[in-house]
Amino acid sequence: MELLGLFVIASMPVLKVLLIAALGLFLAFDRFSILGEIARVHSNKLVFFVFNPALVASNLAKTITVNSFLTLWFMPVNILITFVIGSALGWLLIKLARSPRHLKGLIIGSCSAGNLGSLPIIIVPAICDEKGSPFGAAGTCRTYGLAYASFSMALGSVLMWSYTYYIIRLSSTETQEKPQADSSGLLNDQDSNEETPLDLSVPLLLSSTECSFEAPGSQILVSSSNSMTKILSRRIAQCITKFAEKTNLDALFSPSTIAAIVGFMVGMIPPLRNLLIDRNAPLHVVQDSVYMIGEASVPTQTLIIGANLLRGLKGSSMKLRVVMGIMAVRYIILPLLGIVIVKGAIHFRLVPVDPLFLFVLLLQYALPPAMNIGTMTQLFGAGQSECSVIMLWTYASASLVLAFWSTVYLWLVAS
Repeated sequence: MELLGLFVIASMPVLKVLLIAALGLFLAFDRFSILGEIARVHSNKLVFFVFNPALVASNLAKTITVNSFLTLWFMPVNILITFVIGSALGWLLIKLARSPRHLKGLIIGSCSAGNLGSLPIIIVPAICDEKGSPFGAAGTCRTYGLAYASFSMALGSVLMWSYTYYIIRLSSTETQEKPQADSSGLLNDQDSNEETPLDLSVPLLLSSTECSFEAPGSQILVSSSNSMTKILSRRIAQCITKFAEKTNLDALFSPSTIAAIVGFMVGMIPPLRNLLIDRNAPLHVVQDSVYMIGEASVPTQTLIIGANLLRGLKGSSMKLRVVMGIMAVRYIILPLLGIVIVKGAIHFRLVPVDPLFLFVLLLQYALPPAMNIGTMTQLFGAGQSECSVIMLWTYASASLVLAFWSTVYLWLVAS
């Protein structure tokens, strides 16, 4: 296929997203106030609790079987790689840009967590509908493309509300801690000047002090293997408890994640599938109704994305070099590394040679930061205005960047 033709195919879905997002931004202006602050909150709740779960459950139930599930095992690994590499690059950006302490979690989160939900669900089916798409029949491509994108949304939600949530929470906790005054009423110079580094291993491994089981002043003497086993089990239980306290488990098991589990169960358990999915199924009207509700997710999310950019237009004290660094990580370094990683997976036969599946894997490296990062900064009160500026510039440039990388990815998977 000609490169120009691929660019047209890739540009059309991005242009649709840009137009709908621009409408959302227009509706958020104070003169109209159709998508004002309160309206956005209620719309977000509707998308989070109703539209997205319906979209995820209906598409996964329709397309995922036991055999197809076994071919998707590399997607969780691929998404985890994007988070790990993005975190490392974000930490490096913090050191090079000498960013303030209260922005550490925001920068690492913006570099590591991409918009794995709404944008793939918007872009992939739109490319399937374009004439000349390299993914075959539009109907089949759209069905499987939505399934892959829904699985991406569910996995991204789990990592977002565990890994990224904990990093931003840890960073906000560091900035809220103030040096203690000594007996003379003066701050200790060493404490006030010293900057505590953000330990990227904390979200994965809890420190020994957090999992301590010794009561104050007590000593545990291990006299036998039985007592050692009891102590070890108590330590594990304590670590799990501490991790649960520091992780937003309610958001971790979000409605989309639960919907993904339900969708997998319906798709892979033949009695449930025959009851709900097949055209002659007794309860196929339930599946059709859920799918109809899920279709409202894409336009609603796009309008909200545009409306959320309004705060970024008002500006903040965010340094330009930090914003440019985040854009370089998300739009240059990660997409290039993604090509190497996916090509390596193909070489070692870790993934099936399915152009649509490979395109979704590659697309996960070229997405702008997740919008939920803004929710987390609001939750902890750290870097809200700076987050709005990051979202404004990354999403404003996403139209050109996604069109470019989608063209490159289409060329790679079609050749």
